[in-house]
Amino acid sequence: MELAKRVADIGESVTLGITSKAKKMVKEGIDVVSFAAGEPDFDTPDFIKDAAIKAIKEGFTKYTPSSGTIELRDAIALKLKRDNALDYSSSQIVVSNGAKHSLYNIFQAICEKGDEVLIPSPYWLSYPAMVNLAEAKSVFINTSAANNFKLTEKDLAAKITKKTKCLILNSPSNPTGSLYDKSELEMIAALAVKNKFFVISDEIYEKLVYDGKKYVSIASLGSDIHGLTITVNGVSKSYSMTGWRIGYAAGPAGIMKAIANVQSHATSNPSSISQKAAIAALTGGNEFIDGMRAEFEKRRDLIVSRIGKMKNMTCIRPEGAFYVFCDISKLGQGSAVIANRLLDEARVAVIPGEPFGADSFIRLSFAASREAITRGMDRIEEWLNKNG
Repeated sequence: MELAKRVADIGESVTLGITSKAKKMVKEGIDVVSFAAGEPDFDTPDFIKDAAIKAIKEGFTKYTPSSGTIELRDAIALKLKRDNALDYSSSQIVVSNGAKHSLYNIFQAICEKGDEVLIPSPYWLSYPAMVNLAEAKSVFINTSAANNFKLTEKDLAAKITKKTKCLILNSPSNPTGSLYDKSELEMIAALAVKNKFFVISDEIYEKLVYDGKKYVSIASLGSDIHGLTITVNGVSKSYSMTGWRIGYAAGPAGIMKAIANVQSHATSNPSSISQKAAIAALTGGNEFIDGMRAEFEKRRDLIVSRIGKMKNMTCIRPEGAFYVFCDISKLGQGSAVIANRLLDEARVAVIPGEPFGADSFIRLSFAASREAITRGMDRIEEWLNKNG
């Protein structure tokens, strides 16, 4: 039996694989400090849980419209207007089973075989797999730590061709934590409008921005770029609701109608109960987000300070999300080797940079307590002193 060519080279997400291995070691009684997880370690707030429990008790357990309930899509439209200065009607919004599902739907709806998708590198490891499944071609644009892993106008312009269908913009970024400011977004928007390609703006970490910086959505920069942008977000990171699986996309009406049609045949509707919980999250105020962001900023400062004193490992100071992307090139081994050695020898779980397009880096998540960060940094420092 032969597999379809489009899935033959698709493997398991490395982040999920290493996290699973670390959890297995913990169950076996091994003391592991994990910097692998891509999710907040905070519990979902009680007022969100209560909304879900209420939905269950009231029997809200049946199918909903495949694109999500009108109530939730209206709440999302209000959120986008309030927080991002974006005008979308509920008919321009599709709620999916997590932001990852939203992204998958988008590529299926807009990409033809041979279309080129521009992806800044380093990148979230699932982007190329999704592009491949849509039978399009990933075109990587290398960035560097010297420029905080952000696109320059010269580098972006050099990769645009007549086949360019879209650019993936992830700000703040997984894995680098880099954040685009308004002027940088204006540069990208101008090139997109001039060359008539879409921008898929992955804004899942928008609420986790540090140092008092203001988050800007690229679609808010004018009607022209608004008409070329598909904005993706969700409740997973902002409200610590990763397991609830609610994401959403908003964009031009024709594209969103196509996405709704795709989803209606693929998965039907997102969980009815999770939709009720998401409404509570989006309409319940920002106290939880503010507290979580403040704690993440303290953890960011702690982990960056510790890395700055280490031998043969460096990082830039992330401006958002909850990751540090560490340069390990001086160690002289690939990222998978280093990640496995750290897990086996130092009992610390990290994610290799190779699947992110950067084999001389490893990703550390600071979605862990400050006590755990300190223990993990002690172990890494000791290991580097012995092996660096």
